[in-house]
Amino acid sequence: MAVEPSSTSSYPSRRTRIVCISDTHNCTIKLPKGDVLIHAGDLTNQGSYSELSKTMQWLEKADFEAKIVIAGNHDITLDHEFYSQHWQSFQNQNSKPQDTARCLSLLTSSPTITYLRHSSATIRLDDPKGPRTEFTVFGSPYCPRSGKWAFGYDCSDLDSAADSPSRVQQSSYEHAGPKAADIWADVPANTDIVVTHTPPRNHCDALADGRALGCEELRRALWRVRPRLHVCGHVHHGRGAERVTWEEEEEEEEDDEKEEADNPNNGPVRYGEASVEQWEDPSPDAQSGKICLVDLTSRGKNWPSHQAAGAGSGAGPGAARPPAPPGVSCSSTLPQSETEHPTGPIDRTGRGDDDHPGPSRATSSGLGSHYLGRGGCLGGQAAVPLVDQMGRRRRRQRQETCVVNCAVMATNWPHVGARQLNKAIVVDLDLPVWRP
Repeated sequence: MAVEPSSTSSYPSRRTRIVCISDTHNCTIKLPKGDVLIHAGDLTNQGSYSELSKTMQWLEKADFEAKIVIAGNHDITLDHEFYSQHWQSFQNQNSKPQDTARCLSLLTSSPTITYLRHSSATIRLDDPKGPRTEFTVFGSPYCPRSGKWAFGYDCSDLDSAADSPSRVQQSSYEHAGPKAADIWADVPANTDIVVTHTPPRNHCDALADGRALGCEELRRALWRVRPRLHVCGHVHHGRGAERVTWEEEEEEEEDDEKEEADNPNNGPVRYGEASVEQWEDPSPDAQSGKICLVDLTSRGKNWPSHQAAGAGSGAGPGAARPPAPPGVSCSSTLPQSETEHPTGPIDRTGRGDDDHPGPSRATSSGLGSHYLGRGGCLGGQAAVPLVDQMGRRRRRQRQETCVVNCAVMATNWPHVGARQLNKAIVVDLDLPVWRP
């Protein structure tokens, strides 16, 4: 049945177990038990119908009350515009193109999977034996353009190409597409969980040599929205989790004006991080039967420290580094989970996404809600003052985001020696209980 968002004034919360995977690249691993499954893209190597069919059969058999899936840059047939121009460039697909509509239908017609392509959904868990919680999720396959792959966008000037030689390949073929700022301005401010293929800049995005491949504009969008959880992948070596405590925003306009006067070249100081805390995997052995748990509940024990909501100076135990200037990653803690939903009632209205409906328990919404940073599709109208006021209130209520890179594939092509696989990352999160 279609669901309408709850409208009570407060929400008691309950633990919800979310199993996170990404970058499976045709591999089908054993999944731990949970309430929700999230796949953050790169289901396949080249997005062929046979590859997608195999992966979807595996996902549809998985026993979860809700399953959320986005595409990745390797799932090339799910990006029709890209594939129609470049399909002949890919190995094993240079004789006859794949039917992109048929490939896409494997995901959009699934009765058990919510497929998100730069869109949102409200997920309500209604099994009487489950947690009976509700949350909003935004999912997007887009990632910074690197070579000739799907869903690519041009890097912002904020992302230095010098940090990533592979990005020089952007100019190797003709392209025209959305810009980073336009894409990530579309993340709705009422989002509880963000799922993207790319990681944000300087968070779970480092190669073995330390180079960061994440997107700065996405990191800034997370600062604006401050979701409870951000699930990503793409950078295999970046697997792990970090708790980011955001710097508080100045509430008074005169403070902004003072900051702008002090920093005439940069404007008001924003997008800062108070600290970042690294997750310690309790079960790093890929052969172990124990789960890799990220416990974000009030009883969480596998983080070095906890701080109360609104904290984040980084001075307490567990702070790996002192606060850094805005735009620079550092190290942090997340507060104990609330017993009441921190945002109160949320209006989740917006245009429906008729092309990509989710299962009966999910209400999908496209881009067009007045909660969006921009109005509707990529490159929409600028945010109105009301939206900014809502965003400010949201940022005061939520100070932290946990970023989880859940890449299953641990190695990169050509996989010298043998492919190595990671286990799924399991996240326990306190989410609001919905009212019938």
